[in-house]
Amino acid sequence: MGVAGGVRNLQWLFTATFVTMLAAVPLYGALVARLPRRKFIPVVYHFFVANLAIFWVLLALDVERQMVARVFFVWISVFVLFAVSVFWSFMADVWRSEQGKRLYGFIAAGGSAGALAGPAITIGLARTLGTTNLLVVAALLLEVAVFCAMRLEAKGEAVKRNEAAVGGSALDGLLMVLRSPYIAGILLWVGLLSVAATFLYFEQAAIVAAASDDPAVRTRIFATVDLAVGVLTLAVQFVATGKLIARFGVGPALALLPVVFAAGFALLAAMPTLAVVIAFQALQRTANFAISNPARESLFTVVARDEKYKAKNVIDVVAVRGADAMGGWLVAGLRALGMEARALALSAIALAAAGFALSVALGRAQARYSSRRR
Repeated sequence: MGVAGGVRNLQWLFTATFVTMLAAVPLYGALVARLPRRKFIPVVYHFFVANLAIFWVLLALDVERQMVARVFFVWISVFVLFAVSVFWSFMADVWRSEQGKRLYGFIAAGGSAGALAGPAITIGLARTLGTTNLLVVAALLLEVAVFCAMRLEAKGEAVKRNEAAVGGSALDGLLMVLRSPYIAGILLWVGLLSVAATFLYFEQAAIVAAASDDPAVRTRIFATVDLAVGVLTLAVQFVATGKLIARFGVGPALALLPVVFAAGFALLAAMPTLAVVIAFQALQRTANFAISNPARESLFTVVARDEKYKAKNVIDVVAVRGADAMGGWLVAGLRALGMEARALALSAIALAAAGFALSVALGRAQARYSSRRR
């Protein structure tokens, strides 16, 4: 959808997504403030299921298909962040810091297994059910996820102690980011690396678009990246994530992603080819999903309970999509000035260097807060 709509128009899609995020976060904050966890988590996912039902009806009836597709593009960009953010807030609320370091790799492997199973299910059912009816399958899977969450909700002493609503106001998440240097540091780390990832996304889109104008070829290219990421990530998560974070700490695990970005953009500046961008994208996403992302989620195990839901959601949703929009307009600005791949690479390397320094600082702060809570 993004490539077909024009590589040089992607910043508008990213901006629309960011504006939608700004509207959604206060609504989520109000929900968290008023309902206990065992109620607001199902509400969030049931809402997304209802959205899927609406899209299914509109697409099945072929109502303004192009407009519906654009809205769906923005909606899916919101959904993928909200759904995952709420899940990891739940995990941070259930597990302590040391448990998180040990378990998050295995828990994240569930997501990687789903990322591999999703395409397989799609291939098997798309011809039989039709692509539009796959939305019904997605809705059913979300409902199964809610059932699993409620089974976990019913177990453990930590769960029983957290029956009450979080409280506060709808805008607390934004205020928490401003009040806490630790949380602000997490937001800045996420923002820096998200801008760098957006630079890579635009370079990937441009190189793939230049490589072929056949949508089927482009789809196979993107599928190749997804398959490589899924296999590599799942292998690392099952075998090494927990051991690496426990052995070296959160800081070095966070720092892996900036190192991959710096090395990858240096290579891409020297050889802006399809093979390089595919390898780079696969490696950075594997480093992110398998190592740095579980480490980042460990950062939230030492913050207050309301911060785990409200501040974390601001970071996961607003910061990421805001960085996407900012990165998109930076790319558009550099291109307007006649600066393309090399200027993007140098800018991304500078962002990665700042992200590396933040990784070290956040790792030390997390260890300090964790020792105080023991």
